[in-house]
Amino acid sequence: MKQIIQDLQSGKTILADVPAPIVKRGSVLIKTKVSLVSLGTERMLVEFGKANLIDKARQQPEKVKQVLDKIKSDGLWPTLDAVFKKLGEPLPLGYCNAGEVIAVGEGVCEFKVGDRVASNGPHAEVVLIPQNLVVKIPENVTYEEASFTVISSIGLQGIRLVNPTFGETIVVIGLGLIGLITCQLLKANGCTVIGYDFDESKVKLASSLGVTSFKVSAETDPVKICIERTNGVGVDGVVITASTQSDQVIAQAAQMSRKRGRIILVGVIGLDIKRSDFYEKELSFQVSCSYGPGRYDEQYEQRGQDYPLPYVRWTEKRNFQAVLEAISIGSIQVKPLITELVDLPQYESIYNQIGSSRSIASLLRYQAEDSEYQSKIEITPSVFDKQKPVFGIIGAGNFTKMVIVPTLRKLGYSLKYIASEKGLSSTVLSKKYKIAFATSDYRQILADSEVTAVAITVRHNMHAQLVIEALQAGKHVFVEKPLALNNEDIDRIEEAYKISGKTITVGFNRRFSPFSVRAKEMIGESGPINVIANMNAGFIPANSWVHDLKVGGGRIVGEACHLIDLITFLSGSLVDEIIMTATGQNPEENTDNASILMKYKNGSMGVINYFSNGSKAYSKERIEVYSHGRTLVIDNFRRLESFGFSGRGFSRSQDKGHFDQFKLLQKKLSEGGEEMISIQETLNTSRAVLAAIESMKMGSWIKVRC
Repeated sequence: MKQIIQDLQSGKTILADVPAPIVKRGSVLIKTKVSLVSLGTERMLVEFGKANLIDKARQQPEKVKQVLDKIKSDGLWPTLDAVFKKLGEPLPLGYCNAGEVIAVGEGVCEFKVGDRVASNGPHAEVVLIPQNLVVKIPENVTYEEASFTVISSIGLQGIRLVNPTFGETIVVIGLGLIGLITCQLLKANGCTVIGYDFDESKVKLASSLGVTSFKVSAETDPVKICIERTNGVGVDGVVITASTQSDQVIAQAAQMSRKRGRIILVGVIGLDIKRSDFYEKELSFQVSCSYGPGRYDEQYEQRGQDYPLPYVRWTEKRNFQAVLEAISIGSIQVKPLITELVDLPQYESIYNQIGSSRSIASLLRYQAEDSEYQSKIEITPSVFDKQKPVFGIIGAGNFTKMVIVPTLRKLGYSLKYIASEKGLSSTVLSKKYKIAFATSDYRQILADSEVTAVAITVRHNMHAQLVIEALQAGKHVFVEKPLALNNEDIDRIEEAYKISGKTITVGFNRRFSPFSVRAKEMIGESGPINVIANMNAGFIPANSWVHDLKVGGGRIVGEACHLIDLITFLSGSLVDEIIMTATGQNPEENTDNASILMKYKNGSMGVINYFSNGSKAYSKERIEVYSHGRTLVIDNFRRLESFGFSGRGFSRSQDKGHFDQFKLLQKKLSEGGEEMISIQETLNTSRAVLAAIESMKMGSWIKVRC
């Protein structure tokens, strides 16, 4: 299928061929009929993509600080490599979609095949959208009109925050698409609406819709005009839908407001606010969040957990429905806002001029005839040597892009597939690294007899099931940590492993780092050791999927397992007992500030301090090994220091062992031999990290199965 994407590195807007997504639980598969181009948001993305590196940095000063911190902790070259790979990720454009349902996922009861729906889908021929972001289109509303649903909801949410009452005077600053829709919605609320803009054609269009509007220029004083039109009282509320870097807009909004007036920001403006402008009038100011309550809440958007209507009357979905009802009964008119309707193949006529466009609303029209959209596309014709392992990769997230695929390609792996849920990221990686096929259906990888091994790099909650399916399909498995999120799944994996005769390798790469290998050699067979492993993990927002116990399992399960495996490797033993304590009086199960103490079978002791409340400027990982009057320190996998040893340490570029792990895996799959990490160690580590969480809840040591 075709999809419009923005290449941030080259600055080009591209109509790309990508695999069509396949329907999944809780979602709806939609064949697009019309999509609306958000000239404001998409213009910013296109212009950002065209900017040079210096201008990109100027536009994102907070990102520059993150880069500088990363250079301090990880070094220059790893940081630059990460930055350029990040810029190489294209962005899907668009979020205003109208089309027809062609498949309904399990658990979705509201929709059926053939329903006409609006959603926040991108500019693509087929889109996969969670049910809480999809609404039915009334019979008398066309696809063209319905494509205004989402962008209109942005304006509607701003109005809900300004909370207008019948007869109030509200000013709308900026008469672009959202501004014009906002004006109409305010009029439907019984408000007197004043709007202004620099563009005379937009002012005229607003006037034709019944808005008291005027053009501003260097000689115009909008504050004076608005004060005069309210008989010196000032306006009741201001909704800012403009886009400008100037701080003048917020100052004018304050100056034209009455005492205790309300100001709502929907657009993007400079926000150097003067206290005096707000203090004397006791003005309120609020920034509107996109479509409404539920936005950016993964529980609501991705998992379909609705907010109860009696307590949250207007969610983003209910805002969508309200907009469509307003279009249906004629409360708002969107047809006069359509400047152009362009067939998808001619998309460049919109995007090539987007920086200077005077369009109000540009719509893309998709082919009407029925087509069969493929979930797999061939990127690079390839013939594979049957004597070498052939890989398929399931998952195309950040870690796959930044580490796994570049490493596999550098080592000359035979890569036949890469799969991603919506097809775009797998297509991009396939083209960049000359992988034969991109797909949105991982089952095609498992069904291909030519594929001998599978790399699983999806979210943590999917690891266990995919490992089992891959083993049952007769594939060797590499799976990113953690192996599983519960003991029941670990048991299922162990059983599938015994039956399959195939190998499982978990991405415990730290043990393969040259620093870890050298430390192990220096320690030798000296008997019990003590290891302290400090992880300065850094803060991750609470709404991130990694904190979700059902999806990420929490950061201890998802990342501290690395350190358990490393200590297991250094000690040459298995975890026997474990206990964990965490910061706070009543720490949550998904805490990311904790200390873990482990007793090993051979008498070794391990301590893991996993903290998220430290400075990013400090080393992320520091491993200290104590053995018979000697000490080794691995500092962030950039330097090994030795104290009391005859051998010296060394320093080099940061190396956490990914390259060597995959190099050894390649040899293992080609030549056979023992597991790189014994299955006993893999299962013991996986059970130990789960036992750590259990021990915190119980307040006692937990015995770990070996």
